[in-house]
Amino acid sequence: MRAAAPITLSLSSTLRFVAALLVGLALAGTAHAARVAVLSDAYASATAANFAANVSGDTFTGIDVSTSVPSLATLLANYDVILLFEDGEFANSTAVGTRVAAFARAGHGVVLGTFYDQDRSDATGTTTPPHGWGDLENIDPNTTDGVGTPYAVRTLDPTSIVKHPLTFKVTSLSALQGSPGPYAGGNQAKPGTTVVAAWLQPNARGLVDPAIAYRRTGAACVIHIGIAPDYPVLPAFSDYGTDFGGDFYRVWKNAFDFGAADCGANAIPTLSGWGYVLMTLMLLGTAFASLSRKSRGAKASR
Repeated sequence: MRAAAPITLSLSSTLRFVAALLVGLALAGTAHAARVAVLSDAYASATAANFAANVSGDTFTGIDVSTSVPSLATLLANYDVILLFEDGEFANSTAVGTRVAAFARAGHGVVLGTFYDQDRSDATGTTTPPHGWGDLENIDPNTTDGVGTPYAVRTLDPTSIVKHPLTFKVTSLSALQGSPGPYAGGNQAKPGTTVVAAWLQPNARGLVDPAIAYRRTGAACVIHIGIAPDYPVLPAFSDYGTDFGGDFYRVWKNAFDFGAADCGANAIPTLSGWGYVLMTLMLLGTAFASLSRKSRGAKASR
């Protein structure tokens, strides 16, 4: 009887296994990555740089829209999701809002942050009349509570948190200090809006003040995070734990990734990046086990 030959793999099989593993690793590095356009009339570049330093995987580009707005073709070609906020009302908000609405209606996610509410056409608690956001007001998740940002402490109500991609690993969020007060709150959900977390403090009407909410309108998906995304870059009020706190960057990371996946429509819900690697390794293990069984079967037949 001849001695059993050792189990070997052909060069082509080995190359296929290595290629599969490399694909898995590549997917792990790129899964859920979002190209985020940060649009604002102030602090756009600084906010983009801050997110780039604190939110892994996604890329951020600050775009000042105080007097102009990129074309729809440019936005669609270069970005997966838009973050829109303002810091001080500006007359160009109407044109910006209509352009951002077109981006959303083309099937791309949009994320709104404070002080978006202060230029919404139904806000009355501002120093000057609001300019409005054009068509974006037809598809955004929230109206104001008639006032807008109340410049008062806002802390997340833990009992309001709904298990959802937007609240993944989120247990707290707070706006604690600013001038003239903290930068959060002042909204009211529209019919058809899904609120997945709310502030503990009610809005000016004594109703639920949404902290994290989103709304789908046809192909459009618009998410509203009721806190200022530029908190960390404000000159006098950027201290974590003093001026703002909680899972601040996790909240925004979730919003960008959920928006880039068109609020879940384009997401793969069961596999994270490392899940792809695990799946690849499992497939490799199955392949090797199959080869081993075939070899044992061949030996037994001799």
